[in-house]
Amino acid sequence: MYQPTRRTSQLLIFGLFSFFSILSCSSSKNEFSKKDVKRSQKLVGLDFDKKYIDTLYPYLKRNKEGFDSLRKYTLDNNVIPAVRFDPLPLNFTPRAQSGFPEWEIPVGVQLPRKEADLAFYSIPQLASLIKNKKISSLELTKFFIARLKKYNPILECTITITEEMALKQAKLLDAELAAGNYRGILHGIPYGVKDLMAVQGYKTTWGAAPYKDQQIDVNATVVQKLQDAGGVLIAKLVSGSLARGDVWFGGKTKNPWDTEQGASGSSAGSGSATSAGLVPYSLGTETLGSITSPSNRNGITGLRPTYGRVSRHGVMSLSWSMDKVGPMARSAEDCAIVYSVIAGKDSKDAMTSNYPDGYEPKKDYKSLRIAYLKKDIEKDTSLSKNNLEKALKTFEDMGLTLDEVELPKDIPYNSFDVILRAEAGAFFDDLVRSKEVDRMVEQTQRSRANSLRQARFIPAVEYIQANRQRQVLIEKMHAIIKDYDVLISPTFGNRQLIITNLTGHPVIAIPTGLDKEKHPTSMTLVGNLYDEASILLLAKAFQDNTDFDEMHPEGYTD
Repeated sequence: MYQPTRRTSQLLIFGLFSFFSILSCSSSKNEFSKKDVKRSQKLVGLDFDKKYIDTLYPYLKRNKEGFDSLRKYTLDNNVIPAVRFDPLPLNFTPRAQSGFPEWEIPVGVQLPRKEADLAFYSIPQLASLIKNKKISSLELTKFFIARLKKYNPILECTITITEEMALKQAKLLDAELAAGNYRGILHGIPYGVKDLMAVQGYKTTWGAAPYKDQQIDVNATVVQKLQDAGGVLIAKLVSGSLARGDVWFGGKTKNPWDTEQGASGSSAGSGSATSAGLVPYSLGTETLGSITSPSNRNGITGLRPTYGRVSRHGVMSLSWSMDKVGPMARSAEDCAIVYSVIAGKDSKDAMTSNYPDGYEPKKDYKSLRIAYLKKDIEKDTSLSKNNLEKALKTFEDMGLTLDEVELPKDIPYNSFDVILRAEAGAFFDDLVRSKEVDRMVEQTQRSRANSLRQARFIPAVEYIQANRQRQVLIEKMHAIIKDYDVLISPTFGNRQLIITNLTGHPVIAIPTGLDKEKHPTSMTLVGNLYDEASILLLAKAFQDNTDFDEMHPEGYTD
């Protein structure tokens, strides 16, 4: 018999989403009837006899009283459900990790003849300039803030420039360096974060009109870690409204490669700003593609770590069992550097893990066992297919052997949508019930606002059944990937994206060139749970053998 465990993510709070939740949306002044009960059955495929409805009716009235009582107790944003998602397959043993290296800072790096070219320097290059006092943190910070002010009217990628705090931090870091106190490779380097992450003293809008004046008086853990490491936060970058798409209350974020095109979402601002050289690197979040999609669209590198690797304390929740925070930068090496700072157990986020972690940049990449999704690549009809096939040839030229594998079959993929929607519905229940959701800019059928409304009609039983199927998916995915270190996949056009977001596997999206329309393309490398090291190693090796990560859009070095 099936026994529920924490692994199933059967969040108890979702008793609110019983198949009679349709009834609970009625106000106490509008008593529901037995006819309402009978009609509601159609939503979930039931057909009880009248005598059973007569029996059910008083029970449902008591349920509604419980629902009404529950809503009288407010919940802080950081309160998570008592039953938590665990991505581990049965009998899973995390792979050994070596820890993170002492990051090498190159010598001999010079300032560019053309100042604007500084915008596309790597983190190690910028670190070399600062450590060797060829540029100050204050000068570098002012440089990037000026770029934000110049190009944001075009790209609409920034919600708040944290100028006062940034200049103060930069001056402090310059003083520390002068005194011989160097915090590390991120010392004095500016960065931006998606505006789902709280920053003390500044608004955290979540990209949505109902929250555009919201101020959360804490620093998200990831922000605090970067600040402690010497990072200089200069911007809160656009999140699509409540982590949906690239449309926010102030407009639509643009792709710097083609400003007729949106930057994709929902880490749209992080993707656009990083691509255009307005920040050296940024942080994004992903629930179902929001790091990988804007990384692909804007031609940058995006790492989505294993579920629970990076704290989400102080970050808006969309789905407690699916949300991840990760770095977005121009290269795998830059992502690895930022990841090494933000990863780790956090006492403020019970979802975080303390499994061994690390990255070995000098490890021989030829020791990696590689598989690829041959059939998915062959079926790909997108403009990125040609570049992905060339990338496979590059891997072979690098001396790697690629085995063919297929994604899990016989899984009810269409059912999994209810997991994200139900959890989002719980977090934003007050927004829906107060009708503040009506203030959101987008109100179309596929908008976040409409998604939150429909969440009230998701049955608790179906939510839990979907999570049981999720456990089956976890086991099947593990059976496929456990014999390999990296799985090569299209970024879009197959089920990899939904699978790995549900199973919690880490991925990195890396550029593969431009398509015939001069838009960036990418591929995705999938790793085993808690093995970011392997995908980072292969991504860096690929980028060492190609120059796609060094491309940047025209018009941003004026």
